Amino acid sequence: MLRKITFKGNPLTLVGRKIKIGDPAPDFKVVLQDLTVLGISAFSSKIKVLTSFPSLDTPVCDLQVKEFNRKALNASKDVMVVGISKDLPFAQKRFCLAHDINNIVIVSDYRTSSFGINYGLLIKELNLLARSILIVDQDNIVRYIQVVEELTNAPDYEDAIKNLELVRKNPKLADNKNVLSRCRPCEGRAAALSKQNAEGLLGKIDGWQLVEDKKIVKEFIFKDFIEAKYFLDLVSVVAEEQAHHPTLTLIYNKLKVTLTTHAVGGLSENDFIMARMIDELCA
Repeated sequence: MLRKITFKGNPLTLVGRKIKIGDPAPDFKVVLQDLTVLGISAFSSKIKVLTSFPSLDTPVCDLQVKEFNRKALNASKDVMVVGISKDLPFAQKRFCLAHDINNIVIVSDYRTSSFGINYGLLIKELNLLARSILIVDQDNIVRYIQVVEELTNAPDYEDAIKNLELVRKNPKLADNKNVLSRCRPCEGRAAALSKQNAEGLLGKIDGWQLVEDKKIVKEFIFKDFIEAKYFLDLVSVVAEEQAHHPTLTLIYNKLKVTLTTHAVGGLSENDFIMARMIDELCA
C-alpha cells in the first residue's frame, strides 16, 4: 500500500497502519451527519465500498461523491457505499441535501482521524484523507485497495467496479488466521501468559523486549520532539479504540512504549496485538 502520494507534483506522506489485501478490515470510528458515532460493524452484513477523499469543496471530490451516488443506484442490495472525508458533518449534510446524495452514506473522520489512521490514509502534511477506494467483503476482509497517487486525480472507477463484481461473485475469502485483528476484553481471564508463551509471541514482533516477564517495551526514535509527539498521538488514537492503554514516555525525540495487561497482572495476547498495531503505524 502506498505511503507516499503527491499534490500537484509535490510529495506528501501517508501515515497510519499498514494494511494489505486479505487482512481483517480494521474497525474505525466516524461521525454521521446527526453526530452519531459508528464503525465498520454498522455495515457488517454488507459488502463495503469505502471511498475516501480530501474535501467536498474541491471539484474532484465533488465529482467522486456524485459518481458513486450514481453508480450505487444500480448496485445490488448486498453492497453499501460509504464516503469518508474530514469535512464537518454539517458541511456534508448541506452538500448531500444540495445534490440529492441519497444512495451512499457520507461520514466524517474529523474527530480523531480514526479511519485515516487505521487504514494508513491520513495525509501527514495536510491532516486530510487521501483519495482511495477500498472494498471490504461481508466477512470484513479487505479485498481491494486503490490509493490515487496524485491527489488531484480522480480514482479509477471502472477498475473498482470490476473488482466489486469479482467480490460479489466470490464473497468468501479465507482470512489470515495468523493475524489477530483487535484486542479482546480480558477481564476475568485466568492468568497471564507464561514466559514461554510470551517469548513465542515476542518472536513475531520486531524490536520489542520482554521485561520482568510481565511487560514488553520498545523505544522509537525520531528526528525531533514534534515528530515523536505526532507518533504518540497516533498511538493514542489506536490504543483508546482498542481499550488498551500503554505507558508512553516521551523524552525529546524518543518515545518509549510499555505494554502490559493490568487485568491479568502480566502479559496477555492483547499486548502483542497492540505491539503489532504500533509497529504498523511506523512501517
